[in-house]
Amino acid sequence: MASFPLFFTFLYLVVQLSHAQSPVSFLLPVTKDNSTLQYLTTLSYGTPFVPTKLVLDLGGPLLWLDCASRNTPSSSTLTTPHRSIQCLTATPHQVEATSFLSSPTDQECQILQENSITGKVARGEFVEDLMALHSSAQELVRFTCSPSMLLNGLAKGVRGMVGLGRSRSSLPSQVFDSLSTHRKLTLCLSSSIGVVLLGNMAYEAEILKSLTFTPLITNQNQRYPSSQEYFINVNSIKINGKRLSLNQEGNGGALTRLSSIVPYTTMQSSIYATFKTAFMEAAMSMNMTRLAEVAPFELCFSSRDIGESQVGPSVPIIELVLQSEMVKWSIYGRNSMVRVSNEVMCLGFLDGGLNQRNPIVIGGYQLEDVIVQLDLATSMLGFSSSLLTENTVCSDFKVGFMPLTENQFNY
Repeated sequence: MASFPLFFTFLYLVVQLSHAQSPVSFLLPVTKDNSTLQYLTTLSYGTPFVPTKLVLDLGGPLLWLDCASRNTPSSSTLTTPHRSIQCLTATPHQVEATSFLSSPTDQECQILQENSITGKVARGEFVEDLMALHSSAQELVRFTCSPSMLLNGLAKGVRGMVGLGRSRSSLPSQVFDSLSTHRKLTLCLSSSIGVVLLGNMAYEAEILKSLTFTPLITNQNQRYPSSQEYFINVNSIKINGKRLSLNQEGNGGALTRLSSIVPYTTMQSSIYATFKTAFMEAAMSMNMTRLAEVAPFELCFSSRDIGESQVGPSVPIIELVLQSEMVKWSIYGRNSMVRVSNEVMCLGFLDGGLNQRNPIVIGGYQLEDVIVQLDLATSMLGFSSSLLTENTVCSDFKVGFMPLTENQFNY
């Protein structure tokens, strides 16, 4: 692959120029934990600053930490009063008006916080403390100090989760407000080292100008009206050009959520059954040999019958058709097939069950080596084709003159 491709030359210049100009961008290096398939980043907070490893939750509403895990308590932590606009903003559906108005003025703000991987919920104290937002700036950031039991199910060494959702109290919203920067979140996940950029772009590179855009939509599920996650509408799915029916009421398409904590794309059972049958038929037409299931995957094939291409294994192409037939998210072998051994690779799409909350959830594996840009000012989502079509990957992104390394998780 090219040692310093055009796009990543651009990203290097973005970081350099944004540090030289005001307002700035905030960059988060992201790694992948192979044992849990969770995406991790590191933030430094408190006095003294302590680098703290966190799970990245694309749709999470808040940043929460196990503050008690610090060897030295922070001397700069500030409590948040219950009767404050900050508390009310962070807990719009947790605080009743009567409770808010009648509570003592010195009562501390307590928030129910969820581990979105395990579904466990615990109450924690909502506080403010200093955080390093880039090499030359530190800002007060609001987050929840949650109990240690909430860490169960997270990767080794992790001390919390950083939510990147649309809520007013998420880390992106606070960065946008603190740095007076554009309300854009650009994501480039990787199986090794990727990146999240919050804020301004110094200028637009050709590859960003060529992003395909689709509207971000509001969750219409009445059971979860307060969701701050990111949704798009998928009108249909094509496999090798053959259109599938999504079996959705009203034929309005399928509400589709983007997630960094779901490892592989999942579908409601009715959609998955049609999808699985169509992929199997397309695979057979390409002389792929089906093998026994390998949990959690249902469709597995012999690697010997599958060739390699610039965009990964040569398998049926999956297309998510969005607002029109001209707007499609194409998923090639790199993002559809998971190699489980030298002899076997499996389709990385799973049955989410009959009661999955959203018809389709696009998982982290399908987001890797794809640029995803969330423009909250215009409520649009932009996405690239697989970066492999440009002979590059997300891990080629460079900060300064050096490639991203795990050392850059420490400030």
